[in-house]
Amino acid sequence: MIIVMKKGAEQKEVDAVIQWIESVGYQAHVSKGVERTIIGAIGDEREKVRLKAAEDMPGVEKVMPILQPYKLASRETKDGDTIIQIGDVAVGGPKCVVIAGPCAVENEEQLLQTAHAVKKAGASMLRGGAFKPRTSPYSFQGLGEEGLKILAKARQETGLPIVTEVMSAADVELVEAYADVLQVGTRNVQNFALLKAVGLAKKPVLLKRGMMTTLEELLMSAEYILASGNEDVMLCERGIRTFETAMRNTLDISAVPVLKEKTHLPVIVDPSHAIGKWRFVLPLAKAAVAVGADGLMVEVHPDPQHALSDGPQSLKPKKFARLMEEIESIATIVRKDGVS
Repeated sequence: MIIVMKKGAEQKEVDAVIQWIESVGYQAHVSKGVERTIIGAIGDEREKVRLKAAEDMPGVEKVMPILQPYKLASRETKDGDTIIQIGDVAVGGPKCVVIAGPCAVENEEQLLQTAHAVKKAGASMLRGGAFKPRTSPYSFQGLGEEGLKILAKARQETGLPIVTEVMSAADVELVEAYADVLQVGTRNVQNFALLKAVGLAKKPVLLKRGMMTTLEELLMSAEYILASGNEDVMLCERGIRTFETAMRNTLDISAVPVLKEKTHLPVIVDPSHAIGKWRFVLPLAKAAVAVGADGLMVEVHPDPQHALSDGPQSLKPKKFARLMEEIESIATIVRKDGVS
């Protein structure tokens, strides 16, 4: 249920409603807008009729049901968009954020070279996998903690916040110690133990859509994280599996405006994994910015032909710099402050 406070309601009235919500066994989630405060009461749906009694409390304007199954992710429970602050980077704000870097951390030289290149081109965060979920058990699986240490060194040298994947609940504490953003990959989008674990973490989460996940299922996965206490969740559209074989996946570009209508959470697009071929990454990146994506995640490698993971979809630094230049003109039209 949503409890809408009256315009000008006093803080003591808001506090009283929160205390009452918790006293009847629900969790209170507060969203303060410019004019009104909205309090989401989250809990057992079978008992929600009890919450109607809040209409008689001082300062309460009305009590409404939350129509969507994803309560905390829904726009119904929050006034405005969620903006996630990661160092100096604001995801979901006026600028289109660009996260760039290699699929996998292979060695220190490779990562530092890439980090400095994407920083120079204007990227705002650095991506790189220390733990790699691979289709084949014989493929490179990542450097583990050694990769995390290399990522930390890259952050120290460039100032770029680090985005890296965590694959199991047991690894959350380790990855959180090094990373600025915890990525939950497409294969783990419904790994509910992992979702709960990153929900307890203190770092923002980048949640990738599964290859065959509906938008509602994606939002329900986000709900697991939000319900566990972590409010800083970014959604990532990275292509879905269809009957088409001309590309690695099919980028669901329509997911961006649909998600922006349904949820207050920021929406990122990963054109690299969607298309699987570097020469098509730029046009997809342009399309993503044009339809209102809050950011892009792009794979960049100094020597894609010898990359240990996803070389065919990785841009060389010069091509990435061109991408940054070309999306700027689109971003300045669609978004207030362009690209960061």
